[in-house]
Amino acid sequence: MTGTVVNAVGGIVMCVDVGSTYTKAAAVSADTGTLLGSASHPTTLDTDVMDGLKAATEAASPKGAGVVDTLVCSSAGGGLRLGVIGNEPLVTARAAYRAGLSAGARVVEVCAGDIGEADMERLAGARPDVLLLAGGTDGGDETALLAHAEALAAARLRAPVVFAGNAAAAVDVRRLLTSAGFELTCVDNVLPRIGSLDPVPARTALREVFLRHVIAGKHLSAQAGFTDMVKAATPDAVLTGIELLADMTGEDLLAVDVGGATTDVYSVLTPDAEMSGPRAEVAGTAWRSRTVEGDLGVRHTATGIVEAAEAADLDVPTTLRDAARHRTEHPGFRAETEAERTADAELSALAATVAVGRHARGERIGGPTEPLRGGKDLAAVKLVIGSGGVLRRDPESPQWLREAVCGHTAGGFRPPTAARIVIDAAYALAPAGLMAANGHRTAAEALLRETLLSSLMRFPFID
Repeated sequence: MTGTVVNAVGGIVMCVDVGSTYTKAAAVSADTGTLLGSASHPTTLDTDVMDGLKAATEAASPKGAGVVDTLVCSSAGGGLRLGVIGNEPLVTARAAYRAGLSAGARVVEVCAGDIGEADMERLAGARPDVLLLAGGTDGGDETALLAHAEALAAARLRAPVVFAGNAAAAVDVRRLLTSAGFELTCVDNVLPRIGSLDPVPARTALREVFLRHVIAGKHLSAQAGFTDMVKAATPDAVLTGIELLADMTGEDLLAVDVGGATTDVYSVLTPDAEMSGPRAEVAGTAWRSRTVEGDLGVRHTATGIVEAAEAADLDVPTTLRDAARHRTEHPGFRAETEAERTADAELSALAATVAVGRHARGERIGGPTEPLRGGKDLAAVKLVIGSGGVLRRDPESPQWLREAVCGHTAGGFRPPTAARIVIDAAYALAPAGLMAANGHRTAAEALLRETLLSSLMRFPFID
């Protein structure tokens, strides 16, 4: 158990992130947004996650303060596993993929094009918690979309479905899927027009399905109160916090969260008017987006960091290869010595370099031979936020994160050229996102001002 508490009197909002490894609690003043206490406890997946949640919240609670609201986000049990079905990989499947990531989902499979029984079996094998079905622009051809709905209806797979495709097909899709026993939620098209990406309705629906089905389905707790507390998948809460911070600063920003299993990159960029005209990508551009790199975790997938770094021609010392192998084999490993902490920092820096490059260059939907799409120009980013246990514990992390994000100029994209660096040492982004989305926006803004904006650290800009 680790934590800090400040004595205070007044109502508090208790914000909790139930992760796969640790449960982190933050007690925030409902009136002033002041961080009054924080604590972490190993997530008690083997018993009941409420055991670890109660331990963390008790340790974080200041004396004399009453809890007026408890808000929880969670990525325990694998978080939200999403399967995507779209007409073809370069347009609607890509748009749906981006909407899924924005909802905090881990996209485990994408099916597009001429879908058959083998595709449905592959999709079922990926064990998605939720399916996102998209296809066609509003008023366009419904043929492929209805064929996909028919294939899904005939498959053995049963999971809640969010339909965010051609509005003209909604009635037929509902008839096909509900008669086959699927629970269906229909929302506005994720790609209503070519080049016009609208992920918000799908993001909202996926969040609601996550809360209604996934959290309960993970059997994380036998106590009914837990499902009532959970308000979002953790990455969704973090993205909401980052969006709020971008609104407050008016600046383009980038956030890099290096975790034990994945490295997530978030960006909030100013829309480029030229990219909305003739140069617009057919699947639209996600100006507020997240990417997830499942092979770049400093514990479970540490060897993936080494492999990806070597593939990108980055320097990887032999000792770091050994350290990565040990961490992958022992994901519960904790760095105790200076050498072990240095290895963690080096692995995290490589993970950040590779993950930001992938985020900026875009993604391949439909296989490794597909072209990169959805690239981003990061040159105008003015604020880079680092998150993750290694970055919070290492006092030197602002320096090496700056070099990892801003100093890698040979990656095939434009990195930030004049960015300030700040570490989310108080782990405030997720609590701020939870509060902003659940009636405590003013307190959320105050929390971000206190923990991030007031502690910005400037370093020499890259020429």
